[in-house]
Amino acid sequence: MRPATYPFAAIVGQSEMKLALLLAAVDWRLGVLLRGDKGSGKTTTARALAALLPAPAPFINLPVGATEDRLLGGLHLEQTLKGNPVLKPGMLSEAHGGVLYVDEVNLLPGHLGDALLDAAASGVHVLERDGFSASHPAQFVLLGSMNPEEGSLRPQLLDRFALSVTVAAPVDLAERRLVLEHRIAFEHDPVQFTERWSGDQQGLRNRIAAARAALDQTACSSAVLGEISAAVCERGVRSMRADLAVVRAAIAYAALNGDASVESLHVAAVLPLALNHRLREGVRSSTPQYPPQAAPQQPSPPENAPDSGAEPAIERIFPPRLAQTPAIEANFSAVAGSGGRPRLDASFLGPVAGNRRSSGPVELDLLATLSHSLRETGSAQPRLEDLQERVRKSRAGTRYLFVIDSSGSHAAQQKMRTVKGAISSLLTRSFKRDDEVAMVVFRGVSAEVLLEPTQVLADAFTKLEYLPTGGRTPLAAALDLARNLVTPSTLLILLTDGRANIPLHGGDAWQEAAEIAAGIHCKAIVVDTESAGPRVGRCTELAEMMGARYLTLGELGQAEDAPIEIAQARNGR
Repeated sequence: MRPATYPFAAIVGQSEMKLALLLAAVDWRLGVLLRGDKGSGKTTTARALAALLPAPAPFINLPVGATEDRLLGGLHLEQTLKGNPVLKPGMLSEAHGGVLYVDEVNLLPGHLGDALLDAAASGVHVLERDGFSASHPAQFVLLGSMNPEEGSLRPQLLDRFALSVTVAAPVDLAERRLVLEHRIAFEHDPVQFTERWSGDQQGLRNRIAAARAALDQTACSSAVLGEISAAVCERGVRSMRADLAVVRAAIAYAALNGDASVESLHVAAVLPLALNHRLREGVRSSTPQYPPQAAPQQPSPPENAPDSGAEPAIERIFPPRLAQTPAIEANFSAVAGSGGRPRLDASFLGPVAGNRRSSGPVELDLLATLSHSLRETGSAQPRLEDLQERVRKSRAGTRYLFVIDSSGSHAAQQKMRTVKGAISSLLTRSFKRDDEVAMVVFRGVSAEVLLEPTQVLADAFTKLEYLPTGGRTPLAAALDLARNLVTPSTLLILLTDGRANIPLHGGDAWQEAAEIAAGIHCKAIVVDTESAGPRVGRCTELAEMMGARYLTLGELGQAEDAPIEIAQARNGR
């Protein structure tokens, strides 16, 4: 017996998310990505949508650990063992006519994400396995959800989602109370609660059915098409998928409202949904010119002047100085995600690279097993010693999390130029296709996430180049922000002189920073930027507390060309 589904009509607030899902219900080609914190209602709303579609409309929830055969289909085990090999459809086929929901889509192996989105775009899935081929209709509403703190989507996959919504739990007290009242009433008596909302539910079903019927007759003039293209180009979005997503969403919105043609108001309503995830914040030309107000001309101390520890209040922008650093190698084997949620082993993330004998295969290679059995015994009845499992290429990416001291002490001797150059060199030499980078900076009285986790390396270089320097050193605030971005595959690189002088909670600034550092559990490097001469020496203590590798900024630039290997941190970190 399946649990009752919470009614879509009873969802409180979340107008953008509900609009995006209703548009997808009208036109199944409008895949929707829901990005936001846990507990904001993403999964509840996604499940509720299936109940509004024409019956029977399945709701297929794709788990993060789904195998390739389970998603795409494969050989039918029982029939194949009987000597009659046939293909068994997977979840893509099962979802036809309904909703395919991928929770934590950013953790889905890349090759599965590619296949999933190809099928969602075409409406047909072609299954080819071991010399057999079959095609299945796959017209389903694709919904993906993710928590950005647990990793980002590759830009190529992100662009394949037509619409995107950032979902947040309500902060209005009255709205939160109403959410609680609805939820408690539903859990107390699901049947009565569902009956209470049955009229509104039926009204939404009727609107969706009417909109689907009118979809092909809803006109979109050349003038409106020009307006859409102009709006997309004005925002610097290059992908033609953006224009197509806006057109389809605007037509679906007009049909949902019962309008015969698309007008500007329809375009304005759907434009943010189609462009939210395609805009690249802060991207400028590759050879930027510094504005005079950003880099005021003022005398700087000579390069060999002693480090006075002074912290000028005026913020300045220093361009990076060219640096040569080795690459960083950090291999991860974690199988647990943030919050204890399971994640696939790194060896399971990529495409099939071969097979090997195994008495307890994680993913059975049926054809190889039968071949081995026939070759060894002449029978199609496999023995334990005939079992073969698939071997996959590793696709585990690293999250490079830079925590950057941008306080005034780095303005002395223009030290920030060297810091920026070292970060740029580390990224250039270490960053690979499936990696991502995030940046936390601290100066003045606070810290900020300068760059959310991204796989677009150009964004990191741009943010770094325009990073100002000046003010005091709120180290505790930076470490507190950073630990919220740590995943099992994170390498944290802290660049600081350790001069903590702004507390986070009103206590001792250094003690607070030390306590937070001790609670960060990931592989880490502490790069000590303190100059020669009288030294505070705090960075060695930070490295010890974090179980991190310690390097001075000079050692980093003078290290041999061999990659820097980061061993597993102490205490199993």
